[in-house]
Amino acid sequence: MSEARTVAVQPAAGVPAAGAFALPAEVTFAGANTVLEQAMPSLADERPAFDLSACLHFDSSLVGVLLELSRRASASGRRCEFVGASDNLRKLCGLYGVESLLFGAGSAHAGNADAGAGHGAATRTAP
Repeated sequence: MSEARTVAVQPAAGVPAAGAFALPAEVTFAGANTVLEQAMPSLADERPAFDLSACLHFDSSLVGVLLELSRRASASGRRCEFVGASDNLRKLCGLYGVESLLFGAGSAHAGNADAGAGHGAATRTAP
């Protein structure tokens, strides 16, 4: 298995959701459990919201944190709202096939369709 790669990105434009829990600038394997623990109390909100606009340095562990938050909210009959995701985070989620799960069915924007063109993303099969 290959080593996790950290990605540095510019924050996404937009206004963070009022009352949203702001995830930190760095979410990597080393601190993912801590970030998850810090975010957990927000799941008690009627509509849990998480601001991702500060996430500048991350690896696939951030995707795992978001999926776990979403799973736990779902178990309580709620749906998480993730706002302020950068294009790179959305692309990473798209590579894992979870972008629409985390950001809604209409979230796959045109830029993502072009980003994977010619890189085998649509035709990749499991061994």
